[in-house]
Amino acid sequence: MRHRVAGRHLSRDTGMRRALFRNLISELIRHERIQTTEAKARAIRGDAEKMITLAKRGDLHARRLVGRTISDPEVVKKLFDEVAPRYADRPGGYTRIVKLGPRQGDAAPQVLLELVK
Repeated sequence: MRHRVAGRHLSRDTGMRRALFRNLISELIRHERIQTTEAKARAIRGDAEKMITLAKRGDLHARRLVGRTISDPEVVKKLFDEVAPRYADRPGGYTRIVKLGPRQGDAAPQVLLELVK
């Protein structure tokens, strides 16, 4: 039974997975689009949208909550100053997943995870 088992493990232990998610979310906000595998994109999509929703609040507590996940101050600044105001009147759905096809080496399904304009 899988009761109370949520999230994707991605064949990593907790520390590695947490670091991977933090890096992917930071790069998504920095570049506004990343190419990754479908499983990783689906795993971080909800967390990335939660970061944008927190940034829309714009207060100090929200900034500190975002800072727990995103350690780069430049990325946090961009999130609060540029990305969040863009979605001020949007109630959710800030990201889009576009399928690109299989990866050359191992045929893993590749996707483009991007912020909606």
